[in-house]
Amino acid sequence: MIKKQIKNVIIEIVQGDITKQPDIDAIVNAANAYLKPGGGVAGAIHRAAGPELEKECRKYAPIKVGQAVITNAYNLPNKYVIHCLGPRYGIDTPEDKLLADCYINALNLAEENKISSIAFPAISTGAFGYPIKEATKVVFDTIRTILPKLNYVKKIRFVLFSKEDYDIYVSYINEVLG
Repeated sequence: MIKKQIKNVIIEIVQGDITKQPDIDAIVNAANAYLKPGGGVAGAIHRAAGPELEKECRKYAPIKVGQAVITNAYNLPNKYVIHCLGPRYGIDTPEDKLLADCYINALNLAEENKISSIAFPAISTGAFGYPIKEATKVVFDTIRTILPKLNYVKKIRFVLFSKEDYDIYVSYINEVLG
C-alpha cells in the first residue's frame, strides 16, 4: 500500500479486491449503463452485494457516460455503492472529459452524502479498453483539481486488481506527488 496526504485528504493505492474494503464508507462500481451485474468490477460487486443491489439499481437505469448514482451496499462491508458509467475508449468521446466526469460525479455524491472515505477501481480500463497509463493521468489530474473542494471526503483509495495496474498507479503518484 502507498499512502500520501494532500491537503486534508489521504490518498491510498492498494492492490486487491474492491469488494473487500471494510474500512471504506463507499466503493465505486465501474458500471454498465443498465447497472446490471456483468463481468469485472460490476460482476464482483453485484455478487458480493446480493440480489437486492440489482433491484435498487433498476430505478436509476439507464445512466449516461460520466454519470454517477448512489445505492445502498447490502451484503458488502460498506454503506454505499456509487455506480459510474465510464467511457468506452475510442467510442465515447471526449474520453478524458467523460472519465474525469466519473470521478468528479462520484466525489460530488460522496460529498452530498457526507461520506468520509471512498474506494475507486480503475474505471474504463478493463472491457471498455481505456489504456491504463492514459486513464491514470486523467484520474490524478482530476483528483488534484477536486481535492480543494472536498469537505467530507478524507480518504480516497484506489483499489487495483492487477499488479501491473497497481505499479502504474504507484509510479504515477510518486512521479506527480513526490
